[in-house]
Amino acid sequence: MIGFLIQRILQALMVVIAMSIIVFLGVYAIGNPIDVMIDPASDQALREALIQRYGFDRPLIEQYFVFMSNMLHGDLGESFIYRLPVLGLIMSRLPATLELALTAMLIATCLGIPLGLWAGYKPDSLSAKAIMGFSVLGFSVPSFWVGLLLIMVFAVELGWLPSGGRGPTTEVLGMNLSITSLEGWSHILLPALNLALFKLGLLIRLTRAGTVEVMSSDYVRFARAQGLSEGKVVGLHVLKNISIPIVTVFGLELGSTLAFAVVTETVFNWPGMGKLIIDSITVLDRPVMVAYLILVVFLFVMINLVVDLIYGQLDPRIRVKAAS
Repeated sequence: MIGFLIQRILQALMVVIAMSIIVFLGVYAIGNPIDVMIDPASDQALREALIQRYGFDRPLIEQYFVFMSNMLHGDLGESFIYRLPVLGLIMSRLPATLELALTAMLIATCLGIPLGLWAGYKPDSLSAKAIMGFSVLGFSVPSFWVGLLLIMVFAVELGWLPSGGRGPTTEVLGMNLSITSLEGWSHILLPALNLALFKLGLLIRLTRAGTVEVMSSDYVRFARAQGLSEGKVVGLHVLKNISIPIVTVFGLELGSTLAFAVVTETVFNWPGMGKLIIDSITVLDRPVMVAYLILVVFLFVMINLVVDLIYGQLDPRIRVKAAS
């Protein structure tokens, strides 16, 4: 297990370094932020002074090494627009996105796996067909349209839930969270449902496909022949054997939810990282863009590293094969 862990950590480190080069060079090679930082009527001397101050006159590769050196010391630069340290700016928005993404994944997992199990256990029943029909909506309906529909129905017509914003927050372990109060939950419920819809449909279909395949296997028939109850057959044999693809999808979707909750945060005016990156792209705030993308890469790599370690626990053959 130690060798398996070391191998995965080295692979993760290589991915982070490679992606940091791609992200930095890609972002810094586009446009000229000086044009949005100063008045077009400003004189050339002021323009040249800002270019030298931010190092835009240096070669891109030199700018990259300066950036990496500063990053290793915990300095991701200063926002051109907000005039604040980028790391502090992003971390101030991270709790909002984190609680929204985790709530959405919790909803998708708690509903998707049981519904998928039932649809695979009784594939020809009317309820299973209704579940699969519902899952199609998660793939086919645009999230921004669903968000607007949720606002119109539950906020405007019924008046049950607020249409946007985050609500009051409470500091927990150094993070400001809104899920510690009923009012906070009333604000997060609609955006979380909107964000969970695609993941819910995906988990339903994945769980159903795995359940149908496993239910016809020999070890399930042997378990039934031994007199095990249907609950134990599903819980001990079916769910365990379909867990690896479910863990894979959960990890990937959690990373994508954290990184790309942009549409949902925009529709519901949720003050998270997604809204911050949209505003930064609009004004070409390069330090925020680069720091956000590298943070996304790091989150994806760490989530996949955890998924790999869970693989090794669920199926020892995986870590034995990797070690060899």
